Amino acid sequence: MQRSGWTVHYTSRDVDRPVTGPSWLRDLPDDLMPWLDEVGLPDGLPFLLSPRFEYDVVLNSYFHRVDLIDAPWNSNANRARALAGYLNFLHCARGGKSWRQATEADHLAFHRWRRRDPAGPRVAGDTWSQEVAHVNQFFEWAVRQNQLGAVPIPHRSRRPAPLGTFTGTPRARAEETVPATYAHDEGGERIEWLPPASYRLWRDVGLRGYGADGLPAGRFKGRWSARNATFTDLMVRTGMRLSEQSHLTTVEMPVGSGLGGYQRFWLPGAIAKYFSARWIYVPHSVVRDLAVYAELDRAEVVEDARAAGRYRRWRRPLVIDDPSRPQLVRVTGGAARRVVNLRELGPAERRRLLVETADGLEPALFWLGEDGQPLAVSTWKSIFTDANDRCRDQRIALSCHAHLLRHSFAVVTLEQLQRGHIAALAELNEAQRGHYTRIFGDPLDWVRRRLGHRSVLTTAVYLHALQELEMETRMALVPDTWEDPRDTPLQRIGDDAPPSADAIEAAG
Repeated sequence: MQRSGWTVHYTSRDVDRPVTGPSWLRDLPDDLMPWLDEVGLPDGLPFLLSPRFEYDVVLNSYFHRVDLIDAPWNSNANRARALAGYLNFLHCARGGKSWRQATEADHLAFHRWRRRDPAGPRVAGDTWSQEVAHVNQFFEWAVRQNQLGAVPIPHRSRRPAPLGTFTGTPRARAEETVPATYAHDEGGERIEWLPPASYRLWRDVGLRGYGADGLPAGRFKGRWSARNATFTDLMVRTGMRLSEQSHLTTVEMPVGSGLGGYQRFWLPGAIAKYFSARWIYVPHSVVRDLAVYAELDRAEVVEDARAAGRYRRWRRPLVIDDPSRPQLVRVTGGAARRVVNLRELGPAERRRLLVETADGLEPALFWLGEDGQPLAVSTWKSIFTDANDRCRDQRIALSCHAHLLRHSFAVVTLEQLQRGHIAALAELNEAQRGHYTRIFGDPLDWVRRRLGHRSVLTTAVYLHALQELEMETRMALVPDTWEDPRDTPLQRIGDDAPPSADAIEAAG
């Protein structure tokens, strides 16, 4: 039997072992989990299967590199999909060639089909440049492993970067050439974002089911509209990425009421892109909505799932069995009892994490679906898609995706901080100004730290978005109801140092 092309799959310890199968499966260990642990392959690592269901050991060992094993899941998924797309082109359009047989002519033909052919997908420049970069990295690795003599992608000399531009790692700066087919029509530094009024219209129509007139629509049956609106409110007010926010636990999420201003929590590096651990500041209005969701909708689905025994059927759960010490997680299975720190758990492990409460087991992840199970990142993406469809049906010319909310946070917060920065300093005495400057510093650097960027030059793109706006528009950009981080006492904001073990214990 043969399929139409290469496909991407992901390692999982939860796959059932087949009762019958090919003879080579009989030589595998009875328990694969210790073997996978020993070789260091985590769940969620991609691998490719050929059209004949073949597993190319050399090709797939590319994903076993230390830097890729520790890379964000979505980055590895993008690498795997880009490589599979090129291999499928070789298989379907270039006479069934393998990656070892690829030539520069094959790459040029692929480029024409992807970008110029009227019958092809005609992808945008940003998409193409990302794809060719991923495929090029694979072939460069294959050359270093002596699997190929040369990279089958034409190269050109790297153009010198402008003085002062951040150019990445030392190895990246040392590379003198880049793929010659890199696009010249990329979006560059132009970014998409939504002003607060536009975001609220998109949210109310797309997620809450309001009509174009701003009034609730009687026919809308979206039971989870409040949960979904709270989720996107948290994104647009904090700048977290979708993968980061969707893997937060009840231990980390701020739900305390009555404090006003902003509350902050520590986003651990294990779920932050590029391990950019940082403090996240959440305004009181969003904290209030988070608490309502936790007390009502979330509690209801947990109770139903608990009564149905769903959590007792979880395979290989991790358990917080002492709510007074929520950072300590017990690893189930095996003869020896092991305890790990919650902050060290990545996304896949957190999806297996349960909390033993007085009422019974419940998931540690904060965001749950109707069945009481943690919501997947793909489900949240579908929720955005449905909201965009609903806006289109209502003839609202707005569309949104998760990363656009991150851009919106950056632009609006930068304008907010810049506007009040000088005025605030003028009202403080010398000692207060010193403390204020240590906390907030430069507005651009404050936003950089909230976004988890390594370089302030990455964050500077949002200055360009503000520079394109007329001053009158900028003055109307931040609504009065959009809380300001400076509304919170500086003592409560503190600095950017990670929380100490004693502070974590006290919070628990």
